[in-house]
This record gives sequence, structure tokens and C-alpha cells, in this order.
Amino acid sequence: MEVICLEEDAFFALVERVVDRLEEKRTFAPDTWIDGTEAMRMLGIKALSTLQGLRDEGKIRFTKPSKKIILYDRNSINEYLDQYAKDTF
Repeated sequence: MEVICLEEDAFFALVERVVDRLEEKRTFAPDTWIDGTEAMRMLGIKALSTLQGLRDEGKIRFTKPSKKIILYDRNSINEYLDQYAKDTF
């Protein structure tokens, strides 16, 4: 086992470099289109029928690239949730 000793300033400089590098890698844009499970998690619902109702009523955008795949627009879900947001006093 090898032990490496660092002065305090060098240690904190190293930590800052590691944090900066992690921050660079973390800045990614989330996917625009999400699956039903993620959409239900965002909306806080548990029933597929509720998600289908929102879809059928045109309250959230969706795409159906194939017969069995339905994807939901993350931004439209956020807009839908913002409609019902209450401002604090």
C-alpha cells in the first residue's frame, strides 16, 4: 500500500479540480421524449388509465413511433403541472 501526503492547499486544489470535472460531465440535457413509467413518475400517478386519459384529452403531448411504443414529451408534462401550480403567499 502506498501513502500519498499532500499539503492542505494542494489537497483542496485537487478536490476542486475533481468537482469541476464532475460538473462538466454532469451537464447533460435530459431526453425530450420519455416512456410511460417516467411520465407517470413525473405526474405522480399510478394508473395507466389516468395517463391514457391525459393523452386522449390532449393535455400532454405524445408520439407513437411504433404500435407498442408510446413516448411522452417531458416539456408538455412540465407545462401541464405548471398550470396547476399554486403560488405561495
